[in-house]
Amino acid sequence: MGYQTILVERRSAVELVTMNRPEVRNAQNTQLLNELDDALHTADGDPDVNVIVVAGAGPHFSAGHDLKAYVGEAPSDEWHEMRKTPEGKFEHERTMYFEKSLAIRDLTKPTIAMVQGKCIAGGLMVACMCDLIVAADDAVFQNPVLRMTGAGVEALVEIADLSPRRAKEFLWTGDEVGAAEALRLGLVNRVVPRDRLEAETISLAERIAKMPPVTVQSVKRSINHAQDLAGFRNALEYHFMVHQFQHNTKTSLDALAERKQKGSMKEVFRDRDADFGK
Repeated sequence: MGYQTILVERRSAVELVTMNRPEVRNAQNTQLLNELDDALHTADGDPDVNVIVVAGAGPHFSAGHDLKAYVGEAPSDEWHEMRKTPEGKFEHERTMYFEKSLAIRDLTKPTIAMVQGKCIAGGLMVACMCDLIVAADDAVFQNPVLRMTGAGVEALVEIADLSPRRAKEFLWTGDEVGAAEALRLGLVNRVVPRDRLEAETISLAERIAKMPPVTVQSVKRSINHAQDLAGFRNALEYHFMVHQFQHNTKTSLDALAERKQKGSMKEVFRDRDADFGK
């Protein structure tokens, strides 16, 4: 398949899949999500690939979902047209956001997110659905969706990677978490200098790739299964429904109307923070 929004490169037994929309901080539009999903499943089915690395081109890993089509600032597609009804919005977010995120976690082979710069909301979903995260020392993690009146994101990854108290603070404030703090909280596996990020991540991937593949994959299934027995997947399903309810509250609908009158979400945040004296 010829990709337009991602790059794919083979490094011995490691497949490097890179989101390639650096001009918009790798914001995830429909095409990118479809191409990323296809590339990851193709690599997962390739017997010559033992480990998959997910990256973002340019200064940032990913600024999250591309919202421009939602507010009329970019051409709409069939998925965005579906969002004109609650049931269409539900189907769009379940298929494109929730299920494609879980599909990353469910890949047979081990995955490593290679994160630099901003890793926000939908970008955080992609990174945290990978098995490991290697972060550059300039990496910043954030889920500011509550400030936009949404209930976090479709797949609330924080429930697995942070303690309940820290997850609540992270989500309720929308504050940024730097790489060093993310390491302390257990959100990432390693923090490395920015200029060493690719070399260190590929080195880790190659080390894992030398392990017996069937053994690595069996252990991955076992650990994921233990998480699911503890309620992880059920918790994600519950939150997805909460997220859908929140979309259709008066608070969220009013916020969407407000956003359409503003030039950007930064403008909305600026005005709202001024009201609260921040």
